[in-house]
Amino acid sequence: MTETTTFARVDEVPAGLRDAMTGYLERAATHPEIQRVRRVAQDALELRPGNRVLDAGCGLGEVARSLAVAVGARGEVDAVDTSRLLVDEASRRLRDDPLPVDRAAIRYTVGDVVDLPFDDATFDAVRCERVLQHLAEPDRAVAELVRVTAPGGRLTLVDTDWESLAFDGLPDELVGRLRRRLWHSPVMSGRSMGRTLRSRLIRAGAGEVRCEPVTLCFTGPEDAAGVVGFVEPGTLEMLLAAGAPVDPAADAVFAADWAAAVASAGSDLLTVLTIWVVTGLRG
Repeated sequence: MTETTTFARVDEVPAGLRDAMTGYLERAATHPEIQRVRRVAQDALELRPGNRVLDAGCGLGEVARSLAVAVGARGEVDAVDTSRLLVDEASRRLRDDPLPVDRAAIRYTVGDVVDLPFDDATFDAVRCERVLQHLAEPDRAVAELVRVTAPGGRLTLVDTDWESLAFDGLPDELVGRLRRRLWHSPVMSGRSMGRTLRSRLIRAGAGEVRCEPVTLCFTGPEDAAGVVGFVEPGTLEMLLAAGAPVDPAADAVFAADWAAAVASAGSDLLTVLTIWVVTGLRG
């Protein structure tokens, strides 16, 4: 697989960074704003009892479990992720999660979204959430997602437009430094992915493509934590390090200035971000 960011190669990064990444996934999954995005995405899929569904890039597996509930006793859910560690953890959580459906209907598998281990036209519905922004070949992945969708089946792609990120309560100069330092880093190479999902689906041959931008609003650093990692203590330093630092000393000064400004803003900090939910049909 060709990757661009550390989230595309969880198993390969140092343990400390890996723990931070899985912690981020955990916090995001329980955050009300991400849950709101996921409700929009699930509504867009229009699942029916008995559907077979793919969750491509399943992370810790919580969405696959909710999909299984939606498709009922006759349905099936396949969930894939490139990370063996995440797949193993998702499988463990499945064993511990009381579900009103047969656990055997949920299958967690190590797999690559740019080379999926499924036949053509396998699934009635396919979803992929906040994965494409991390890939070097997102169009190849979208083509794979279309390939494994049955004719008339529905695909829902969910991704972030990091360029929509805006703050109130922080100095403009400091926010400008954040953009200059990170926007051209490998860590943020897919920063505009959300708003490009529509054109990518159309190029891959999907029809009846519908878009729904979901604006997330956070008041205070604690509210944004778990979704916008920049405001969490220590996260910016890790992102700067993961993005091949040009000047470690300057990065350290910047990270300290940023942390001080976020702490000083407190509840006055407003953070806004747009995540796009885009759905199309396989012809």
